[in-house]
Amino acid sequence: MPADRFEYGKMRNRCTSLSIACLMLSGFLASVCSSSANADDFFQGKTVELIVPTGPGGGFDTLTRLVGRYIGRHLAGDPTVVVRNRPGAGGLAAANYLYNRAPQDGTSIGMLEQSIYETQLLKMEGLLADVTKFNWLGRVMSNNAVLFAWHTAAVKKIEDAYRTELVVAANGSSSLMRWTALKKLTGIKLNLIVGHQGTADAALAMERGEVDALSAPWSIFRVAHADWLRDKKVNILLQTGLDRAPDLPDVPRYVDQGKTDEQRQMLEMFSLSDHLGRSIAAPPGVPADRVAELRSAFTATLHDPDFVAETKVLQLALDPLPGPALQSIVLKSFDYSPDLVEKAQALVHQE
Repeated sequence: MPADRFEYGKMRNRCTSLSIACLMLSGFLASVCSSSANADDFFQGKTVELIVPTGPGGGFDTLTRLVGRYIGRHLAGDPTVVVRNRPGAGGLAAANYLYNRAPQDGTSIGMLEQSIYETQLLKMEGLLADVTKFNWLGRVMSNNAVLFAWHTAAVKKIEDAYRTELVVAANGSSSLMRWTALKKLTGIKLNLIVGHQGTADAALAMERGEVDALSAPWSIFRVAHADWLRDKKVNILLQTGLDRAPDLPDVPRYVDQGKTDEQRQMLEMFSLSDHLGRSIAAPPGVPADRVAELRSAFTATLHDPDFVAETKVLQLALDPLPGPALQSIVLKSFDYSPDLVEKAQALVHQE
């Protein structure tokens, strides 16, 4: 074969191969761009529902609506965000809905009651979900709650409740389990009343004299009811956080009510959910890239100048935590010895 004909054949083969490679590369790039565009456009024209686990009013409702006002602007496509209250079963109704019935595409997220951690750990009835399988987007604030009593109550400090009955509105699963554990372990005279639809409802019951006391996040209570504190309408009896609030140096901690090391370890188990606090999650099954987008939007929301300005007006002391770190805490919080967990289970299951 003549040399020039041989060279021409080789050149034609190279061009053909190059053309095929270019076509393949074009197809790949088009696929990537199309996929990226689809991801960017997913929320365009959609409505994102943001679930509240309690009725209107109170800390959960306030914080959820605050996040709801700004998170949409940080999602590509600027979707409409609608906040929906789903009270019931001490916050479990919202968790069960989000886990089992909500769409698993990122259009349904919720601020969940921290008690779902204890409910699963202690195998309490009602939770139809696995806390570790939620996609945790991030925490707005941890929850160092305080137990406070109306000024007319006979109990003025926590020591009094070991001698005199204190009627407590246990609104929410976390409160009910926490105060049940304290009552069973220490013999403190708490009469627990359930059925109130959130903190606002329980606070009205306290003002009407139907209950003596209730608990609420300190960071919210000290602002929402600053007049009660100023006018000495309430007495702060106890704080639930493992870390003492800086402005409550003399208020006893929940965990310190234990008389033995084992009792203190068990009470600690009921305080760990405070780290979960006021956090937002998406259902399991949401695509990983969309979870990442929602987490990014959540973080951006907490740094949004308008959001920050509103938190200052409300005097909220935020304690944020990114989604991946929160997911890790949730997984590690189940790392208790089976013997201790069994004892705690028996404690809260007692009638």
